[in-house]
Amino acid sequence: MKAIVDCNSFYCSCERVFRPDLMNRPVVVLSNNDGCIVSRSDEVKALGVEMAVPYFQAKPVIEKHGVEAFSSNYNLYGDLSWRVMETLREMVGKNNVEIYSVDEAFIDMQHIPAEQLHETAMRMRHTVEQWTGIAVSIGVAPTKVLSKLANRLAKKNKKKTQCVLVLNDPEIITEALIRTPVSEIWGVGRSYAEKLVKWGIDDAYQLSRMPEEWARKNLGGVVGVRLIRELKGYHAIDMDDELDSKKMIATTRMFGTPVSDLQDIKEAVATYTSRAAEKLRRQYGAASVVSVFVVPREERKPDEKYSHGTTVSRHIVLPYATSITQELIKPALQLTEQVYVKGLKYKKAGVMLSGIVDDSSIQGNLFIDESQQKEKNRMLMAMMDNINFSMRDDALKFAASGTDRNWKMRQEFRSPRYTTRWNELPEVG
Repeated sequence: MKAIVDCNSFYCSCERVFRPDLMNRPVVVLSNNDGCIVSRSDEVKALGVEMAVPYFQAKPVIEKHGVEAFSSNYNLYGDLSWRVMETLREMVGKNNVEIYSVDEAFIDMQHIPAEQLHETAMRMRHTVEQWTGIAVSIGVAPTKVLSKLANRLAKKNKKKTQCVLVLNDPEIITEALIRTPVSEIWGVGRSYAEKLVKWGIDDAYQLSRMPEEWARKNLGGVVGVRLIRELKGYHAIDMDDELDSKKMIATTRMFGTPVSDLQDIKEAVATYTSRAAEKLRRQYGAASVVSVFVVPREERKPDEKYSHGTTVSRHIVLPYATSITQELIKPALQLTEQVYVKGLKYKKAGVMLSGIVDDSSIQGNLFIDESQQKEKNRMLMAMMDNINFSMRDDALKFAASGTDRNWKMRQEFRSPRYTTRWNELPEVG
């Protein structure tokens, strides 16, 4: 049996942990630059406010009903996510937890007797809420896809299920499949859902009755076959081991306002490169490829709801892999000059480090005595990382990152970073 633990309206729940006055009150959290709504409490959903709707469009309803709006507070959300996942690991063991996203984790429940599944899931839910303050919903079923389906139904019927639903009986599973539209099945995107409805397949039960060869032809090959098998109750999607070392590290942000000045974009790229380098050193890696991309702002067409914009990118292969920030910033700034076009306004930029190898496996240059300088650079990076980790907010940074940083994204409604900043710790009166 597999379980999925899903934090309820996670970003909103994080804000409520330190604001108990917001319990049972409508809350929304906004995306980067306070653009769109990315998390809604149940009270906001009841008001008819849709997910991903632009903030300015929902503002009349928000103001009318006294909805509390917050900018994304990623420091807070990341820390509380870690606490939730650590709680799960403490309860069921590290090897039985697969972190799927910032607010979801799969749990391997095969060691739990069938008659204890519901009790175990309820204890898990209560423990996570008691230890972290974050409410969760849990779906348990024979496969990952069915557990996601169970979790959805548990959330939709909170009063009846108490946010926990176990599907371990064929008749109950069939009923759950019938109650699930194809558009709500994990792994079925919007385009595939529209096609399935046109073909007369409206719910998960009808889809589960389709032959595997049909799925291979019409649902993306092997991926579609696995989906059908999982809906039938046959295990087809394995639990993945936690990825300790990333093969690619990217740092990207939207600008607070469109940027047209090359120097501002260079400062942003230098800042993103520094952050990516910190992540690289954290996993004791070194990168041999640096990529930089920018996204120009484009005029939106009248009939166009949303456009990501055209991405312009360049990359460079370094003569040797490195994790030293200044050795990564220099080529990144050269690439920035290559992708920049004078006269255009840019809304986003990013840096990606790839070709990552273990830092200890880098070969030295036989013709250059650089070992002493390399060791000094490593000591410098370790010192900067330690200071920035303890002091936060880039206490030490390279001059290329700038000082004013007028390009930083807007966070006009951000709450305090209660758990990661000494000067923002909550006060008890």
